[in-house]
Amino acid sequence: MSPETIQLIDSIDVTLNAGGMNTINIVLAFVMYGVALGIHPSIFVEVFKKPKSLILGMCCQLVLLPLLTFLLTLAFGTSISWTMALGMILVASCPGGNISNFMSSLSKANVELSVSLTAVSTALAILMTPFNFWLYGNLYLHFANVAGEVPTLVIPLWDVFKTIFILLGIPLTAGILTARYLPKVAAVLKKPLQYLSILFFLAMVVLSFMGNLDAFLKCIKYIFLIVLLHNFLALSIGFGVGSAFRVPRRDRRTLTIETGIQNSGLGLVLLLGTNLFAGFPPHGGTLVITAWWGVWHIVSGLTVSGIFNWHEKRHPLQ
Repeated sequence: MSPETIQLIDSIDVTLNAGGMNTINIVLAFVMYGVALGIHPSIFVEVFKKPKSLILGMCCQLVLLPLLTFLLTLAFGTSISWTMALGMILVASCPGGNISNFMSSLSKANVELSVSLTAVSTALAILMTPFNFWLYGNLYLHFANVAGEVPTLVIPLWDVFKTIFILLGIPLTAGILTARYLPKVAAVLKKPLQYLSILFFLAMVVLSFMGNLDAFLKCIKYIFLIVLLHNFLALSIGFGVGSAFRVPRRDRRTLTIETGIQNSGLGLVLLLGTNLFAGFPPHGGTLVITAWWGVWHIVSGLTVSGIFNWHEKRHPLQ
């Protein structure tokens, strides 16, 4: 990637006033509430009876994906800017995406395991998201020998904790309680909120970059390739670990999807709503990578679901 292209990507700016930021926060909270409507305590009981796949899924999402993403950013070298590398690391540090349960259902995967992984990774995100981003972000800035002016990567722990807790923790708890005590209400709301999650992210990306449309279209082929390779890595981690440890086929599909679909909407909120870079505004490459991830993992999730369904027809489970 040429220096001119990198400069073009980093010139992309996204600014949101307080009203716009609050709207995004509220909608994201409702999306997470919709995810939690499918979570019943009985699901955890069944999954925890045989916790092997759950533990492997947590290792894929919380340990392997951030670590291997860091190594991938180093492997890209000067082909990407430090802003793009930090965007990749931020996405890898976020919990599983809010459409992963829907994709697992389409894939004939283990939906109970998918829901459990989403719930556990979301709960742990309060600690693991800021920790992984701080750790691997600083390691990248140290080992990549980044030239020029770079920010000090800081984690305003209270702001990040508050943001994640309000956007994930409270809606998750409210959704579980609704599913437990108001099952009819949960059944009515669950599917519309799943579709809302997809429409919400697409709308957020379009509105955010509308003022930078020309620059975005000029650099999209480079962003597309970077996110394609990163997402392929994430999907491969889940599938490879599931295969290596010989988990059941349905569990392997779930591990693939849960590791390959990340909550990049949370990443954008953290970039736009907190001061992760001391003295610097959010940079274009970080924002563009995070935003395009949210678009692309919908495409890749549907593609993987189609492949799994095709394989299921040719080799049905006995």
